[in-house]
Amino acid sequence: SQSHPPGDESRDPPSGAMPTQYVRFSGAADLRMRLVCATLANRALRVDDIRVNDQNPGLRDYEASLLRLVDKLTNGMEVVINESGTSVKYKPGLVTGGRRISHDCGSSRGIGYFLEVVLCLCLFAKKPLDLTLTGITNDEAETSVDTFRTVTLPMLKRNFGVEEGLTMTIAKRGVSPGAGGEINLKLPIARSLVAIDWCDEGLVKRVRGVAFTLRVSPQTGNRLVDASRGVLNKFLPDVYIFTDHHAGDGKNGQKKGRSTPGFGLSLVAETTTGCLIGADVASSAGTAAAEELGSPFGDDDGDGDGD
Repeated sequence: SQSHPPGDESRDPPSGAMPTQYVRFSGAADLRMRLVCATLANRALRVDDIRVNDQNPGLRDYEASLLRLVDKLTNGMEVVINESGTSVKYKPGLVTGGRRISHDCGSSRGIGYFLEVVLCLCLFAKKPLDLTLTGITNDEAETSVDTFRTVTLPMLKRNFGVEEGLTMTIAKRGVSPGAGGEINLKLPIARSLVAIDWCDEGLVKRVRGVAFTLRVSPQTGNRLVDASRGVLNKFLPDVYIFTDHHAGDGKNGQKKGRSTPGFGLSLVAETTTGCLIGADVASSAGTAAAEELGSPFGDDDGDGDGD
């Protein structure tokens, strides 16, 4: 994937108005970051040759879903996608934010894939954001919503002046492939930007976490906690992991048979310099034992000795 020099920007054919100057890229890599930068800089973007050599060329369904989400968060956005989906022209709109916005993220990628874009854009929106996202809350591919809540949001509070009104609520859990999870994000707009110095990571002084279970025995959560503490307590005593059980079907408005059984673990370590370090694992029921998920955080060889 490569970008073309500024002097090589393509132009739409003139139609009585000033032609649009596009910043051009090729390939599907870093599409989210390109959309974020183009929107915040108010620059038109063109991406060509999207997976042209792939057996299934063009945009994926989750990338099209991301464009629809950005459209809901902005005003005046324009997108043109060619018939094969291998070329996208994007003209950004004004980031407006707003209340009572909802979006279904689908089951191809986790909610974290979309949250990263939302946080980057809506810190600079015209209005505070009240957004509900549905989909997969925990999986192996994306950062979990728990890590966003315990690591990312405190970072935003500390460095972007958005302490009041910044909350994330996990209403329902969802794992792949059934999805069915739901979160609500309330995000104020950034009041100021300050210099950030995170050169000194420090030493870990405490670990907190959550072990969730969805449509499996609540005892599975206790097994996750025991396996993790069995490793972490060899290095530091201040470890607390609580359990979060979701019954799934028939609860919280979920349709019977929709949610996929699963379980997982999210840990966050706080260091002596105030840094937060997060780690996640998740599994659909039957793909891994609870002890296998709990031990990899500190036990690389699986022998239980923490080495």
